[in-house]
Amino acid sequence: MNKRKFLSLVGGGTIAAAGFSFTGFALSRNPQRALQPWKDAGSAYTDPRKKALSYAILAPNPHNRQPWKIDLAQADTIKIMIDTDRVLPHTDPFNRQITIGFGCFLEILRIAAAQDGYRIKEQLFPEGVDEIKLDSRPIAILTFIKDANTSKDPLFSNILNRRSLKEPYDLAREVPDEALAMLEKSSNAQLNIGTTNHQQEVEQLRKLTTKALQLEIDTPRTYKESVELFRIGKTEVEANPDGIAFTGVLFETLAIMGQFSREVALDTTSSGYEQGVSAVLENTQTAMGYVWLVSEGNSRNDQIQAGRDWVRVNLAATGIGLGTQPLSQVLQEYSEMDAYYKKIHEMFAPEGGTVQMLARLGYGKTVPPQPRWSLTEKIMEA
Repeated sequence: MNKRKFLSLVGGGTIAAAGFSFTGFALSRNPQRALQPWKDAGSAYTDPRKKALSYAILAPNPHNRQPWKIDLAQADTIKIMIDTDRVLPHTDPFNRQITIGFGCFLEILRIAAAQDGYRIKEQLFPEGVDEIKLDSRPIAILTFIKDANTSKDPLFSNILNRRSLKEPYDLAREVPDEALAMLEKSSNAQLNIGTTNHQQEVEQLRKLTTKALQLEIDTPRTYKESVELFRIGKTEVEANPDGIAFTGVLFETLAIMGQFSREVALDTTSSGYEQGVSAVLENTQTAMGYVWLVSEGNSRNDQIQAGRDWVRVNLAATGIGLGTQPLSQVLQEYSEMDAYYKKIHEMFAPEGGTVQMLARLGYGKTVPPQPRWSLTEKIMEA
């Protein structure tokens, strides 16, 4: 929600009438502890495993659920498991998107380890895996090996600046062909990657992704799943630095005035609901280009690779100042979404395969990092 929408919602002069000191109030409402992991990354740890993990926990993941559990009980080894309480059963019924998030985690970890001269011997799903629903078995076991021949990855320098830019994009600024070509070269070429900035295709995808997003909102159980993960204001975010964060003076003031809460968001007759939906849909309608990833199959290994490739695309876009935002609604596998899921696969995988990622591209304002649990909170045994 931008300032214009905020002012139209609360009305001119309301804040002044409430007697707030705008500057002091704004400065006091920024989370501190929830953003500390971004400051600690790389500098707060001497153990090379923890140092690499301090970057990996910053990886993008669905609804910022951060579902990783980390076991460091064995020397030079990391065992990574899933916290099954942090999945999305309605919007991600087969844990495909959650698995992609683990791929992002593993790739950033690999990049960070290489920066310090470590290569990683990786065993994915060493005890097997359920292709329908992830369980308590390890996602991966990683062994750190010091190797002077390990190559550093140039994408490392973009990790701390990486964002998902969930704001309207500049409609006057096109995404150049050169930027798309750079994104296409950034993956490890394990999946098929496609891009477009052609006006007709962009318009078609704007309409499709907007309809899919509206459908997710209009489907009570999928919308409620997101709303229940709202963290509204500094206090909630500091207590639970996961989910969908709403921080800053605008949202804090709306909450204080009773015009923004989970109850308001679920009330489809409220002006807060209408304004929120309008703001979210504006994002999809301002896409200036797209990038997508297609795998031949849809195994857990394919999904892990999709995450690896996606985060590389995200990091490469960061390096050239290009904004990205995943639009996963059209790829979700619940029954109400079937028609849109089929349509996107007809467009990008007409001969078979699975569209694992779709994201909009464009240029927008700089946004702060998203809250994170500390590494300590994610380690089971040290």
